[in-house]
Amino acid sequence: MSQRIPVIEGLFAERSDGPRLIGSRCTTCATPYFPKSPVCHNPGCDQSKMEDAAFGPTGVLFSFAVQNYPPPPPAKYDEPYRPYAVGMVDLPEGLRVLGRIATDDFSQLRGGLPVHLIVDRMYHDSEGNEVVTWQFRPAPVLAQADDRRMKP
Repeated sequence: MSQRIPVIEGLFAERSDGPRLIGSRCTTCATPYFPKSPVCHNPGCDQSKMEDAAFGPTGVLFSFAVQNYPPPPPAKYDEPYRPYAVGMVDLPEGLRVLGRIATDDFSQLRGGLPVHLIVDRMYHDSEGNEVVTWQFRPAPVLAQADDRRMKP
């Protein structure tokens, strides 16, 4: 029976209120880290007291690139290879993280696009397990009022 397994344990969690990236934050200077850091690396911080922190589930796409060709080992993917987007996402907690962008429509991607953190398949391993990782999905576009409509 196949299972859903994380690509690396401890980087993300699927919670009832949505997925989160698991990191840490310095309690002295509030600098966030992903993945977790045992010490604060902020040169202006005079103490290094770390606590666990969870980041997400929303963010804003800063920039992106499309991986149009299969990456070399040790990267893993299902055959046949399908291009995917990778983006830098700004999280409200003060982090900028790299992650796959879960979309087949690369034309919709642009800086400033709201995104939501998800956990989704990266590839299937040799036992048929679904290996999952964090990704970002473009947020649904809400209908906006058209200011060009006839006004009374």
